[in-house]
Amino acid sequence: MASDRPRLLLVDDDAAITTALSGFLERSGYDVQVAGDGRTGLEAVTAQAPDLVISDVMMPHMDGREFVRRLRERDLWMPVILLTQVGESWERSAALDEGADDYLNKPFDPQELISRVRAVLRRVSQCSQPLPAATRLRAKNLVVDRTARRAWRGEDELTLTPKAFTLLEYLMTHPQEALTRDRLLSALWGFDFASTSRAVDHRIAELRRVLADDAAAPEYIDTAPGLGYRFVAAVSAA
Repeated sequence: MASDRPRLLLVDDDAAITTALSGFLERSGYDVQVAGDGRTGLEAVTAQAPDLVISDVMMPHMDGREFVRRLRERDLWMPVILLTQVGESWERSAALDEGADDYLNKPFDPQELISRVRAVLRRVSQCSQPLPAATRLRAKNLVVDRTARRAWRGEDELTLTPKAFTLLEYLMTHPQEALTRDRLLSALWGFDFASTSRAVDHRIAELRRVLADDAAAPEYIDTAPGLGYRFVAAVSAA
C-alpha cells in the first residue's frame, strides 16, 4: 500500500550524512530516498517524483546548483532545499535565483531542517504555481518583477535599494513563515557579513517606509516578537 507520508529525496555524496539524516527524517514522518550525487538524483526525481528534494551543493559529477538548474530546465518544480558549507552571500543568491527554494548552511540543527521542510511543503501546497518559479509576484496591490528588479504598489513604482529589494523578494517567496533575523542575514548577506542582525532591521524599516506599512497594523510585514519578521499578505504568481 502506498504511503501517504511526504516523499523526500536526499542527495549527498557523504554516506555518513545520508545515513544519519535519512533516519532522522524517517522518524520525523517522511519517506526518504537517497541519491549519492546530482546525476543519480536527477534519475531518482524522474522515477520517483518526490514532494521535496534536499541536496548538498558540493558533490562530484554534478553539484547542487547544476542539479537545480537541470531540474528547472526540465520544468520540474518540486521544491529544493540546498545544504552547503559555503558561506558567501553570492553563492546563496545565485542558487536562489536558479530555482532553489531555501538554503541551509552546514553544520545545521536537524530540527531546523525539519522546520524548513514543513514550511516549504506548506507554502507549496497553498500555491498554484511555485513562487520560486514566478517571475512576477503579487500581494494585494504590490507587484514585484523579479527579472526587471522593479516593484509597484498600485500605479506607483517603488524606489528601493538593492538589498531592500532582495529582502522583499525573499520575504514574498516565504509568505506566512516566521524568519529569524539571523536567517535573513545569512541568506542575503552571508555569514561573513561584517555587521549584526540590525542590518536586517534597517532594511525592514526601509521597506515599511516605502510600502507605507504600519508596523502596528501591518498589511505586509509583521514582526515576530523575539524572532524576526513574517510576510503576512497572501502571495501569488502575477
